[in-house]
Amino acid sequence: MLNKTLVPQSVAREIQAMIQNGTLKAGEKIPSQRGFSQTLGVSRASLREALLTLETLGLLKTEAGRGTFVATAGEGTQGASGHMAPWRYSDSYSVFDVFQTRILLEGEIARLSAGRLTQLQLDRMETATRTMEECWARQDLLSNVEADLAFHGTIVSACSNAMLKALYQTVRDQITETQRQPIPITDPERMRHSIAEHRRIIAALRNNDAAAARGEMEAHIRNTARCAGLSP
Repeated sequence: MLNKTLVPQSVAREIQAMIQNGTLKAGEKIPSQRGFSQTLGVSRASLREALLTLETLGLLKTEAGRGTFVATAGEGTQGASGHMAPWRYSDSYSVFDVFQTRILLEGEIARLSAGRLTQLQLDRMETATRTMEECWARQDLLSNVEADLAFHGTIVSACSNAMLKALYQTVRDQITETQRQPIPITDPERMRHSIAEHRRIIAALRNNDAAAARGEMEAHIRNTARCAGLSP
């Protein structure tokens, strides 16, 4: 049985495919959650989580009092709205706070992971980065972000500090959202830079250069934040 994380992702992937193949057209209203969840054979909770993910990626847009609609193409990614969705965790942490925490936490994790990554892990990071690039080219936004998460998660898995790894897991939902949040306003040039930044991080880790790994990771997260209009 799929776990509670995989079910919403599977549902989100199915709805993304429906948008891409024209089953759900730009500007079309999404069916009611009750009816749609029955059609897809999933719980309403899983459907809600999937819809929130797709809204963050700019593929859907919720209008107060009207419902959820397939986004019309904006100036950002093809088929995405060109506008960032409301921040989901505003009742606890601002998106600025999360980016600022990511710089501190992931920068140190990258430093401590230098010299500890196996060849297999480095290869996985290369593969994840290449997958990001390929998925962006065909506008598979879900897979693009999943590959991004795999890249960062591999570095975390090699960190020598168990408490830092635990802290990362504690705030992983918020971190994940900051990796999705800028997607609707990410232009192709920024994505090319982001992928190049990943490759510089890999090079620093491959060379066991802890200081460079930390610096490259911090720069990467700052640049992602700037894409979202923030300067942490």
